[in-house]
Amino acid sequence: MVTVLRPKMASLLSGQLFQISGQGPPPPKDFFQLVITKDEVIWRSWKISLRLECRGATPKELKTSHHDFLHQKMLQQQVGAVFGQRTLEHTMSLCQGKFDYLVRFTDDILLKILSYLHLKDITQLAQTSHRFRKLCNSDKFWEQIVRNRCPEFTTDMEGIANAMGWRKIYFTVFHISGSKEQQ
Repeated sequence: MVTVLRPKMASLLSGQLFQISGQGPPPPKDFFQLVITKDEVIWRSWKISLRLECRGATPKELKTSHHDFLHQKMLQQQVGAVFGQRTLEHTMSLCQGKFDYLVRFTDDILLKILSYLHLKDITQLAQTSHRFRKLCNSDKFWEQIVRNRCPEFTTDMEGIANAMGWRKIYFTVFHISGSKEQQ
């Protein structure tokens, strides 16, 4: 779910939208950091070398607006070379005002939202990303499903559910194949 940023929505965003850091590609061992705020792109680099002329070199920092980043092909190439094409594409999307608000929610909030979905939708959602697959298969999620959707569940069953796993208890005890719950 990607939405184009509206002026009123921008005020909901925290200062930092994205951050990644790591070592650049060989042969140099330089270290890089990319920070994207709601107003600018910050590119930092640290020269890592045993050479005497490089000792004591201060980190470099380049700050540019989102608009300017979209036109700086050299900086885009650096971001792509260091962090890969997916990170560059994500950076470009953020600079164009395309935000995915779902990824900004905590797991607890997402679990609450997921609890309102039908099982068919949960199955499809779990296929969209690693994060959603992990959430949709988590014991915490299935415990929530059992407690909220299975009125026959009693506290006596809790020990069994903890031992077997909440997902397994749901499908072996409570789920009836072909029920409305699946839809």
